[in-house]
Amino acid sequence: MSLTVINLDTPTLGDRSYIAHDGKTALAVDPQRDIDRVQAILDREGLTLGGVVETHMHNDYVSGGLVLAHEHGAKYIVSEMDPVTFERVTVADKQIETIGDFAVQAIHTPGHTFTHMSYALLDDAQKAHGVFTGGSMLHGSTGRPDLLGLDKARELAGLQHGSLNRLAEMLEDGVNVHPTHGFGSFCAATATCGDSSTIADEKKTNPALLLEKEAYIVQTLAGLDVFPAYYKHMGPANHAGPGPIDLSELARMSTEEVMKAMKAGAWIVDLRTRSSWAAAHVPGTMSFGIDGSMATYFGWMFPYEKQLVLMSDKASDIAEAQRELVRIGIDRPSGSFVGDVAEFGESKSTRAVSFKDVPAVIGTPGVHVLDVRRASEREASHIEPSLHIPLHELEGRVNELPTDGEIWVHCAGAYRAAAALGIIEDSKRTAVLINEPYDACLTVDGLNIVTGHMDAGPVSPSDVTANA
Repeated sequence: MSLTVINLDTPTLGDRSYIAHDGKTALAVDPQRDIDRVQAILDREGLTLGGVVETHMHNDYVSGGLVLAHEHGAKYIVSEMDPVTFERVTVADKQIETIGDFAVQAIHTPGHTFTHMSYALLDDAQKAHGVFTGGSMLHGSTGRPDLLGLDKARELAGLQHGSLNRLAEMLEDGVNVHPTHGFGSFCAATATCGDSSTIADEKKTNPALLLEKEAYIVQTLAGLDVFPAYYKHMGPANHAGPGPIDLSELARMSTEEVMKAMKAGAWIVDLRTRSSWAAAHVPGTMSFGIDGSMATYFGWMFPYEKQLVLMSDKASDIAEAQRELVRIGIDRPSGSFVGDVAEFGESKSTRAVSFKDVPAVIGTPGVHVLDVRRASEREASHIEPSLHIPLHELEGRVNELPTDGEIWVHCAGAYRAAAALGIIEDSKRTAVLINEPYDACLTVDGLNIVTGHMDAGPVSPSDVTANA
């Protein structure tokens, strides 16, 4: 029997869902909430959906699995240990569930969560062709063990070590490894490598298979980095059983309605590129360009109880942002504005510079360089002298910034720096955007670059592009 596995990537969150099929019947694995993407593949391949499986109750996105299964009358397969009340097919360790002419076998692999299951993909002869490992075995790494709390992290790290060794013992070397996390997701314990892998590859590269248990635990816990604040909303949403989404067009707001919402405390988010925002923007708005990891960084900072208004000069940006936001449980912003910022009558520009402009001004009374990357990134390499406040802490710490002169802001690629500008300007300080990737400063004469030795931890998709 020929079995096919189709990858369905969500790069802005660093996750991958899958559709496995035998040419007739399909299985969806860890689907994101915008299930129309799954439906498009089913229609394209002429497949009937026979099952949906969750490796775990996700902490970094809201699942579309329950709704997808209900719409198709398919099995919704979830670990028997997950404390949920919605209708599903529960599985225990080593249990096999058939999907058309093929099957999956549940393998209890605790570590990312206590109830985590991996699923071996079996043909009609019960031979494993691949294994869906969720947040267990990643490509050259493992899922992080601290999302349920630091008090459980050591125990879960030990369980993770055992789970990966169990997978390596149970499965043949040629079995393909299909993780959900590890493509930029903050759910990875350490940086991953490669776009594909087999059990044999993991035996050569994965720390959990190369280190003794205690050494792995120590290394894993030492390498953990901060994770987005919105994660706290994801687990409860998935345990409750997420409902369907509405991606229909948001109500269009007038300039007067937008300004009224802003005065009432709403977040007004400008989805244009950071360069467009810097050239002209409405005072009080924040830059979260749809061309970067908008959901990750916006979700990290946004208070979920606040009103939200989206704005751009293109309706397509609004629609794309809606899709990004439902994945992290922000279902229906209050409204949107599509048009030119000039329609507001008052606009502001923010100066943009390059790292080559920094040596002439750094250390002078008129300029303060601010690094808004995470602490682990800064430890690996940073400019001295410079200030440091991670973006996700900036709103609560903005009063620590000097009130004199200009604040020149940078991050890994300029995406987070642009997001910081609105907070700084709203505090009545003058912000300047260093509008290029941090790597550019490494070749600039006259800059003092200090390097450290800390493992930088998992890397976000936008940390490795010019959008970070």
